[in-house]
Amino acid sequence: MIPGKIAVEEHWTSPDYVRYMPAIGLRSKVQDGAVQALQDLSGRLEEMDRHGIAVAVLMLNSHGIQGEPDRDRAVAGARQANDLLGEAISAHPDRFVALAAVAMQAPQAAAEELERAVRELRFRGACVNGFCDVGDHETGRYYEERAFDPFWERLQELGVPLYLHPRSPLPRNLGLYEGHLELVGPTWAWGVETATHALRLITGGVFDRFPGVNVVLGHLGETLPFAVDRMEKRLTYMSDLGLERPVGAYFRENFYVSTSGNFHTQSLLGSIAELGAERVLFAVDYPFEQMATASDWFDAVPLAPADREKIARTNAARLFAIDSG
Repeated sequence: MIPGKIAVEEHWTSPDYVRYMPAIGLRSKVQDGAVQALQDLSGRLEEMDRHGIAVAVLMLNSHGIQGEPDRDRAVAGARQANDLLGEAISAHPDRFVALAAVAMQAPQAAAEELERAVRELRFRGACVNGFCDVGDHETGRYYEERAFDPFWERLQELGVPLYLHPRSPLPRNLGLYEGHLELVGPTWAWGVETATHALRLITGGVFDRFPGVNVVLGHLGETLPFAVDRMEKRLTYMSDLGLERPVGAYFRENFYVSTSGNFHTQSLLGSIAELGAERVLFAVDYPFEQMATASDWFDAVPLAPADREKIARTNAARLFAIDSG
């Protein structure tokens, strides 16, 4: 067992936020048992100790605040969620750190709550669960729009990352999966949704306006490490995007990827080849994946010792300002 790992996509909820958990098509045994595990930090600590995980980075489970269509309730809910999570981890500050929930339905309020969470609660960044519902569950907004610039500006000023976590596509976009509910949710639809959102951030100029921003994608980058080269080549034929860098450069310089829920050696090695080991982070995706599965795989995967150390802990320690001991 490799000790001292930092796991960077670990989920949490409280009873007040269970209602935001998504329907993801065909339910699984893991999903059915998740609600209790999401709230049980003492049992989580025991599992972490068994599998060499020193620190877990906790975030409010999807869809979280992004699934609240009422702006005022979203703003109040984000603040409450952060206070609850801050209190939950206060007994074990050396084992848990947190990412803030923010109400992107109100970008200025999201910026202010991020700053409060970072400065007062000592959170290490923010997590958004995809686009935000606005007014109803049929309408969503993505964050490349300039209306969200106050949030991106504050994120850059604070020097903390954003974790872009998946959610289900808008109902009007589910026609592709008609008759195939097995593809809705984390099996496929979430990855397509999140990868597309990440590309919207790039082609929408977010990283030209805020070049210091870092975004983390789970599941080894939602397939983007394997698609970015072709995409970049095709985009070179378009002269009207006005981007300052090639698409691949944004991906390599403004994104990190984590191993959450994607414990596949060939995919890990491909991600390292595209991004460099400095941009890859260890994660479990607990409780939807098991610490034993993630840790047993990672501890045995063939890596150079220096790369294993970077992915296991030092990259995360630097990005999330964690004392790695």
